[in-house]
Amino acid sequence: MTTRALRDTGALTGRSLRHVLRSPDTVVTTALTPIALMLLFVHVFGGAIDTGTDEPYVDYTLPGILLITIASGVAYTAYRLFLDLQGGIFERFLSLPISRSSVLWAHVLTSLTANLVSVALVVGVALLTGFRPRASLAGWLAVAGLLVLFTLALTWMAVIAGLSARSVDGASAFSYPLILLPFVSSAFAPTASMPGPVAWFAENQPVTAVVTTLRALFAREPVGADAWVSLAWLVGLLVLAQALAVLVHRRRFG
Repeated sequence: MTTRALRDTGALTGRSLRHVLRSPDTVVTTALTPIALMLLFVHVFGGAIDTGTDEPYVDYTLPGILLITIASGVAYTAYRLFLDLQGGIFERFLSLPISRSSVLWAHVLTSLTANLVSVALVVGVALLTGFRPRASLAGWLAVAGLLVLFTLALTWMAVIAGLSARSVDGASAFSYPLILLPFVSSAFAPTASMPGPVAWFAENQPVTAVVTTLRALFAREPVGADAWVSLAWLVGLLVLAQALAVLVHRRRFG
């Protein structure tokens, strides 16, 4: 980005963040459902699930819960973007002498900030529930980096949904499959316990690689090939989603 684009993005991001701060219930609501799921799985189902390890179930399942938190949060990006379109805010911004990319990046950075706050809330509750990570400082930075990359990839997908949707429900509905995807992965149970076709899908979809990498980082264990698989998936999705979002934006506004 140029200096002008950075300045414009900063100004518009500040505007979006002020809207979020006026309704902090959005961030809290985004975190509440994953927290409820975590407590449900840990205290109700956790004792009946054999993970094949001696680690507490909250340690096993937290990575998947964090991904669900992010998938839930990006739905609000599509929602806010759709409302800006309906209210004519986009047209007003594009009539001003500002960088065109800054309008999209403001929504993306707002999503990243709000989702990181939600993730921090979930981790805080997990610590109260018994989560005891052994990650080093470098491990925590790697966890943060992976979650940021995951958030950015999903947020650019949300931008596509927000620009393409014909209704508010349609703008946020795209996130439902993303929220369900961790349930068909190794996030809550080993893939070996699943039927053949389901196990194959669970083992080869990106969430499993990301969850496995996060789990290893939290436990201060070698990450193995899953880290590279995670990065390949997330970087590929991020590049593709951003390119498609820019293309949809150009086709709509020229």
